[in-house]
Amino acid sequence: MHPLNPALAATFAPPVMEARRWLRGVTFAPDRPLINVSQAAPVDPPPEGLRRAIAEAALNRPEAHLYGPVLGNDDLRDAVAARFSAAYGGTVLPGHVAITQGCNQAFCAAIATLAGAGDDVILPVPWYFNHKMWLDMAGIACRPLACGDDMLPDPDRAEALIGPRTRAIVLVTPNNPSGAEYPAALVARFHDLARRRGLVLVLDETYRDFDSRTGAPHDLLTRDDWQDSVIQLYSFSKAYRLTGHRVGALIAGQDRLAQVEKFLDTVAISPGQLGQVGAVWGMAHLDDWLAGERHEVLARRDACRAAFAGLEGWRVKSAGAYFAWVEHPFDMPSDALAQRMVAEAGVLALPGTMFTPQGDAVGLRHLRIAFANVDAAGIGRLAERLAGLA
Repeated sequence: MHPLNPALAATFAPPVMEARRWLRGVTFAPDRPLINVSQAAPVDPPPEGLRRAIAEAALNRPEAHLYGPVLGNDDLRDAVAARFSAAYGGTVLPGHVAITQGCNQAFCAAIATLAGAGDDVILPVPWYFNHKMWLDMAGIACRPLACGDDMLPDPDRAEALIGPRTRAIVLVTPNNPSGAEYPAALVARFHDLARRRGLVLVLDETYRDFDSRTGAPHDLLTRDDWQDSVIQLYSFSKAYRLTGHRVGALIAGQDRLAQVEKFLDTVAISPGQLGQVGAVWGMAHLDDWLAGERHEVLARRDACRAAFAGLEGWRVKSAGAYFAWVEHPFDMPSDALAQRMVAEAGVLALPGTMFTPQGDAVGLRHLRIAFANVDAAGIGRLAERLAGLA
């Protein structure tokens, strides 16, 4: 047997890829195609203007094919700083911004600056599985923080989990997988806890563009000491359909960014140029278009809630942005049910077991429904098929 990193070997397989393997050998009738609610990454290309901006850069800007600055191009860092300063009412400087190869890399970079093997990090459950995977690979223990029935985590429960080697608390809002939007007061309480106990609050806002609320979702960036106690993450993938270009952002104090730069230089050298071109163009030209996308996603959220309200025994625990966290009525674990749904209903969804510790009762009873790529009619068909499961 060749040497193998035991931490990597012990990390669970990528859940989306595992679910796709359930489709092998399954044939779907032309009049009853697969309804895929397993992943909500945009499937349509970006708007034509953005694609033209990328194409023009590829043809006419030689530097678009070269290494760029490790922390990202100046124009995009400037745009992110200006956008977040305006949106949150605080002061974010370009020197507080790093551009990353997607938000997953932003998370990995953030954790690399905070914790090492033997340390631990608090993750609310259900968690975003790639966050848990990175902690496992790095030998960092996860302290699971159970959410309440409203799918919101409790800062008092979190404080009880803090030990001598706890380094950070991670929140995702709007949440993946539950869609829950964390109230500003709750986020503030978590920040107060982190600051009081010498921790950092890592706030992943990948889905912030699809938050149903108006105004700033929290006030952390207005606080005098945010640079010491907050790391904020963002993704351009959902807003501008740039998933394949891998463009994310990390906002933190300048001292921490000096450490982030070491990590990014080692794993990627610099973020892709063309994706950054697209993100800059999108921020300058697509606000109205993005507002329309948000409206449509929230309409699909409402359609999802309404459809499941009519299904006997099913219950939507929370829904927002791209996702609904749904309790199922069957006397079987969610992973078995999810595989059965492929064969009997032509529906691919991810079981709650992929977002929770092994054997967790919550994971066994729930599914994540990623509705953002399914229109209202498709959501209606989804409900009809689930109703037909005996």
